[in-house]
Amino acid sequence: MEKEDLTLLVTGGAGFIGSNFIRTALEARPLWRIVNLDALTYAGNPGNLRDLPAMASSRHTFVHGDIRDGALVDHLFEEHHFDGVIHFAAESHVDRSILGPEAFVETNVVGTFRLLESSLRFWESAGRPRGFRFLHVSTDEVYGSLGPEGYFTEETPYDPSSPYSASKAASDHFVRAYYRTYGLPTVVTNCTNNYGPYQFPEKLIPLMILNILEEKPLPVYGDGLHVRDWLYVVDHCEALVTVLERGLPGETYNIGGGEEKTNIDMVHLLCDIVDERRGRNSGEAESRKLVRFVTDRPGHDRRYAISISKIREALGWSPRYSLREALSRTVDWYLQHMDWVEQVRTGEYRKWIGRNYEDR
Repeated sequence: MEKEDLTLLVTGGAGFIGSNFIRTALEARPLWRIVNLDALTYAGNPGNLRDLPAMASSRHTFVHGDIRDGALVDHLFEEHHFDGVIHFAAESHVDRSILGPEAFVETNVVGTFRLLESSLRFWESAGRPRGFRFLHVSTDEVYGSLGPEGYFTEETPYDPSSPYSASKAASDHFVRAYYRTYGLPTVVTNCTNNYGPYQFPEKLIPLMILNILEEKPLPVYGDGLHVRDWLYVVDHCEALVTVLERGLPGETYNIGGGEEKTNIDMVHLLCDIVDERRGRNSGEAESRKLVRFVTDRPGHDRRYAISISKIREALGWSPRYSLREALSRTVDWYLQHMDWVEQVRTGEYRKWIGRNYEDR
């Protein structure tokens, strides 16, 4: 991008990755301003950004709204003249997509389409500025399942297995089509499994951390040998800043952590870290005794692993944190933010949203 003082629209910025991106971007780029559009569905929590430093908070504006509301998005473009869009807003939990796929079509496909339409209208009315970017944040799950060898690349054919990954694949195709058909400067990123602060407790890493702390069973799907490449959310957000500034229109960049682990190995590692924090000898494997293997979910891809060769060679990005270091940081964050966990688990944050937004 050509400017340093950017005004950006971030969708889904009250969610896990979106809120971490806002923190990372405002700290790393002191001239950036961010308008955060979030519908505050189950995983959207304004509390994720409540403690932004004052200097960053002054450059962050929250707007409660839905990306499917074309009139609202048009109004925001007219008011703020955005230099770019970073599109996180999505339904993202695979299990929820199996139980209720329609919401995933509405948000991930229809919502992305509406956002593209508003972006295109603004971009054309502004004289098609070269520096504008529409950055669409997607997932490696669109590629399907890998065998025991090899890696996903940007050229891997799409083969989604769940309603969630199918909806993300469809949105990816729409984003690329708007570049090829209309010239809208879009970029797509496909990332591996994220973990870190502010992740909703139903996801694997926070669920296991909290269950270990409370000595509850640790449910692991199937035989626990499903393999994922794990990406610390801070590394992911730094990669997105790099792609936004230096990525080329029409391109796709895969973002991974280079840390392949089976699910059971990840759970065991978390057990050891939490036990260490509680003063237990990891050799005693106390928390590992809580593991319970449960019936595998339908369409559960066996292995994901992604090559980051393109983003490393073209843009100079690679992850900064090792898995052990980042997991330790994540465990420490949850231990230090049990008030946040309690608000999410009890639904107190939903009551706050209702009082301040939905009940008006």
